[in-house]
Amino acid sequence: MKMTTHIPGRELRAFRILFVISALWNFAGAFPGLFDSAGMFASEFGRELTDPVMVAVYRGAWCTALLYGFGFLAVAYDPVRHSGVVLMGGLGKALFALNLLYMYLSGWTSDFAVVVIGGDVVFVAFFIHYFLRLRHHGHSLI
Repeated sequence: MKMTTHIPGRELRAFRILFVISALWNFAGAFPGLFDSAGMFASEFGRELTDPVMVAVYRGAWCTALLYGFGFLAVAYDPVRHSGVVLMGGLGKALFALNLLYMYLSGWTSDFAVVVIGGDVVFVAFFIHYFLRLRHHGHSLI
């Protein structure tokens, strides 16, 4: 089977939509996490966030999610060129989902964590599909 480096417009458009939605997903957590860290923490973990060091650490984690959101917007602009962002963001989502699942199964989080875990798992699955399609079209994965 001959591989091509051309990605059909319909598929390219689907990738762009995927990465805009990925960015919005990150922003949906990052903005409340940054601007109402205590409220977001209470939603996610069902307990108060009062230690100033933990507030800074928690806010820093959401800052990372915000940066990945902007990265996914760059990928939406050029899905072939910015595949490295998808690799890093996808690994981050997978590892975060696994860690949050562990915390959930340990009873450390609220049921809200299931939404976050499920969403990240769905995005990781779509990202794997994206890499498979890139490879099919003859592009390197990073």
